[in-house]
Amino acid sequence: MKPTLIMIHGAFCGGWAFDAFRQPFEANGYPCLTPTLRGHGERSRASDVAGASMSEYASDIAELIRAEAQPPVLIGHSLGGLVAQMAAAKAQVAALLLLAPSAPWGVAGGSLEETAAAFGLYALGPFWAQAVQPDQATAHLYSLDKMDAPERDAIARRMTAESGRALFETLNWWLDPFMTTQVDAARIRGPVYVATGAKDAVHPPFTVRQTAAKLDADVAVFEGMSHWLIGEQGWEAVAQGCLDWLTVKLG
Repeated sequence: MKPTLIMIHGAFCGGWAFDAFRQPFEANGYPCLTPTLRGHGERSRASDVAGASMSEYASDIAELIRAEAQPPVLIGHSLGGLVAQMAAAKAQVAALLLLAPSAPWGVAGGSLEETAAAFGLYALGPFWAQAVQPDQATAHLYSLDKMDAPERDAIARRMTAESGRALFETLNWWLDPFMTTQVDAARIRGPVYVATGAKDAVHPPFTVRQTAAKLDADVAVFEGMSHWLIGEQGWEAVAQGCLDWLTVKLG
C-alpha cells in the first residue's frame, strides 16, 4: 500500500489550495490529506490565528504524521514547505517534497522582493502580535502572477488572515532569539525533493537552492513558472515531476 501524502498549504491559505493538485496523486493510488493549519479555516476569525507560531504549526503536522500506520510523505508549498521541514525533523516521514518553500533559519534571501517582504510588514506596527490580513494586490503581483484573472481572483477571495508571529519567525528569522525555524537536516531521514519556478519572485531559485543544499535535496526548476506551482499553468508537470521522483525513491 502506498503511503499517505500530507499536503501542507502556505500562508493565508487552507487545505483547499490543493483541490486540483491532489488529484493526480490520488489517481496514482496515494491517499491524500490536505489539513488546514490552525486558525486558517474559511469561517475562522482573524483572532483565531493571531499569535500562532511556526512551531505550533509544525507540531500539529507532526501529530498527523504519528497518527499514520506507516510514515507518510509530506508535500509543503511556500510557508507550508517550511512547516513541512520542521515537522519532518520531529516525526518520521517516508519522503519530503517542497514546492517553492520558505527557507529555514539561517538561509538568507538575496532578492529585492525578499528584502521588501521582510521589512514591509513593519508598516503595520507590531505585526508579530497581530493577525495579518491578505493583501490581494501583492498576491496578484507575486504569488498568483501566472494565473488567469478569474482563477487568480477566486483564490485571492478565499485567502484568510495569517499569524504575524509566524510571518516574523519566517521572514525575520535573524531577529528571532528562539531560532524557531531552525531545521536540523540530520533529523530528516527520508529523501528530499525541492521544486522551484524559474520566475518565482517570492522565493527565487537562488534562495530555494540554498534550502535544497542544506537538506541535501534533489532540485527541479520549472521554466516559465512562478510561485503558485500547485495551480498555475504548468502545475500538472510539477505534479508529474513529484510522482516520477516518488516512484524512483519509494518504488
